[in-house]
Amino acid sequence: MLFSQYSSFKTKFDFLYLLFYNAIEGDNMITKLHFFKSHSLNPYENLAIEKYLFDTLQENTFTLYLWQNENTVVIGKNQNAWQECNCTLLEKEGGFLARRMSGGGAVFHDTGNLNFTFLCHTQDYDLNKHMQIIKKACNLAGISAEVSGRNDILVNGRKFSGNAFYNSKGKSYHHGTILINSDAKKVGRYLTPNKEKLQSKGIKSVRSRIINLTEIAPSLTVEIMCDYIIKATELTYSLKCVRLESPPGSHIANLSKSYSDWSYIYGSTLPFTASCKGSFEWGSVQLKLEINEGIIEGVQVFTDCMDWTLSEKLTTALTNCKLTYKCIQEKLDRFLPIEFCEDILSLLVKNLL
Repeated sequence: MLFSQYSSFKTKFDFLYLLFYNAIEGDNMITKLHFFKSHSLNPYENLAIEKYLFDTLQENTFTLYLWQNENTVVIGKNQNAWQECNCTLLEKEGGFLARRMSGGGAVFHDTGNLNFTFLCHTQDYDLNKHMQIIKKACNLAGISAEVSGRNDILVNGRKFSGNAFYNSKGKSYHHGTILINSDAKKVGRYLTPNKEKLQSKGIKSVRSRIINLTEIAPSLTVEIMCDYIIKATELTYSLKCVRLESPPGSHIANLSKSYSDWSYIYGSTLPFTASCKGSFEWGSVQLKLEINEGIIEGVQVFTDCMDWTLSEKLTTALTNCKLTYKCIQEKLDRFLPIEFCEDILSLLVKNLL
């Protein structure tokens, strides 16, 4: 079993730690099953609850956490938000962008998608067993699923569940998505930005063909799948799941602020460069930007515009500006003549924002 778990850990040290721990402690067993179902659709609150459950996890305990987000793009710990998501469109349509602690790629969440998290101490971590829980839940729904690699679960060769992993201080979790009846059109609109001129060191997502489970089992609902996952967890560990009480509200509120902070979501991005160019009635322009922690720190402007002051004004407007639609719009309106503002803003939205 131990060697089958190797792929779930980021470094050889993590795996060697697991071997050493089991050698001196024996093969620890899960003796308690807990579960918690969040009633919030706010991604920052739900990530905060996940963190609280992780921090307060008891020994020899397996905790199942079920949750949903509304109209949300969640990116991995080391991803570039602008490279993964059409941030401006998401914001304009009232959506949320969130960054999780685990690695992996960007995913879209809505109320047609169910998120699960399996939390346990590292010595009890068994990725194969976790994947079997999802497969068993699907079997209960009359769906035959298969695991592909270590990250995806498929039905009929198409992905309905993507997974990511995290471990710290002797604890680990495995979380993922289950597409029940998600809006596939929004997946395509939010997660396919045009960022050909963006050069980043962040981890890029790999897109896959996806499927909603209702295409296989039309009567399946999120609520029914929740019941199936709880049942599959009990069958896997031969224990009864005990519902946890709601976490302290004040604690979750403080954690939520951290997850919703702009500097965490955007500022955690590694430094990157971006360039774009366009032609307008007043002339052509090319912009080269250097972005660090979500702030435009360097600006180069090349233009054949008859107004020789445009380059200087545009440099002044964009330097030290947050890479957000609102901030850039305000700075352009402040420093540029009105005939240039709309064109420059549309250029940046199309190629970067």
